[in-house]
Amino acid sequence: MSQHSEDLDTLIKRRGAIKAKLTIFRNYIKPLTSFSSLTDLQRFELEGRYERIQCLYNDFDKLQTEIETLLDAPDDDFKSRCEFEDQYHPAVALARSLLSATTNSEGSAMVRVGGADGTKHPARVLLDNVKAVHIELVTALSSEAYIAALKRFVSRRGKPRSIWSDNGTNFVGACNELKGVLSNSDIASFMSQEGIDFNFSPPYSPHFNGLAEAAVKATKGHLKKLLSLTHLTYEEMSSCLCQIEAILNSRPLTPISSDPLDLTALTPAHFLIGRPLTSVPHPQITDGNITRLERYQRVELIRQHFWKRFINEYISLLQQKSKWSTSTGSLIPGTLVLVKDRTLPALLWPLGRITMTYPGSDGITRVAEVKMRTGTVVRGFNSICPLPLH
Repeated sequence: MSQHSEDLDTLIKRRGAIKAKLTIFRNYIKPLTSFSSLTDLQRFELEGRYERIQCLYNDFDKLQTEIETLLDAPDDDFKSRCEFEDQYHPAVALARSLLSATTNSEGSAMVRVGGADGTKHPARVLLDNVKAVHIELVTALSSEAYIAALKRFVSRRGKPRSIWSDNGTNFVGACNELKGVLSNSDIASFMSQEGIDFNFSPPYSPHFNGLAEAAVKATKGHLKKLLSLTHLTYEEMSSCLCQIEAILNSRPLTPISSDPLDLTALTPAHFLIGRPLTSVPHPQITDGNITRLERYQRVELIRQHFWKRFINEYISLLQQKSKWSTSTGSLIPGTLVLVKDRTLPALLWPLGRITMTYPGSDGITRVAEVKMRTGTVVRGFNSICPLPLH
């Protein structure tokens, strides 16, 4: 009988420890409701505490069931279960609501590219006449922040002759603040002193700034999806955007020469640094649960996912233009093409030259033999894309 009493006392002490953990969590989370938004440090700590508290109910339920089994009158202790549940479920619901609200506001804020909605980390995409992309991360929608971003751009890329900006059809509602910033007299004075011609495209005419709009679309759409599951610090976001900028500037535009032995293509990076961009090798991250990864692995996972999505959609877009929008005829030997390959790492574009074609019964070529750096392969038209010659 004494052993039975000792076991019961041990279980009750362990149950008390679980109740104490819940009390600590409730005392921690209550002050957070007074903040309009959580800082990165508060959010990360809340996520960690929330993950640990989720298994607390199962531990309590197991102990409580054992205690009720050992008691002669288990109904007398049923009140303890009800009290724990009345405290546990509201605390968990409050934590989930705080994390959900943070994700909805900060998640979209950290992927704002080329736009502005008054959020924390909007980024600007600047595109020049050689289709090169420059992404700047700013912390505020103010004339000072805009001029500082422009100075960083000029310091690294050189002073532009002219800058074109959207005229405001996409600055409606929450974006009115940015429209006011861009028309600020301080910015106009700075542009004048530096000899930069600052222009707005005509209203309701996004095609006047089509290349920049395409760059914004290519970046913003992917980032919104990739960053919906995690939050990045300023340094992590800046690193992520720089790597995405490198991916965009590494895309092949057109063949450098007509030499059938030359497998290189002209890229925006040639205009920026005089040679193609390369990246530091990194192992492929196979764990799809981004919350289980280290901080640096999260940034790398975002980069790898962005690369896979961008290269597939970029090749598909070029195929759509050449196959359906215009009549380019059959595949011609000697043409420089992109080859679809999902296994290659970022910034490594699979290029090759067509050496032989295989026409179908209707005379249209849909299969070609392609010479690449790694050897010769045979691919169908749906797996290759001729680069434009202009």
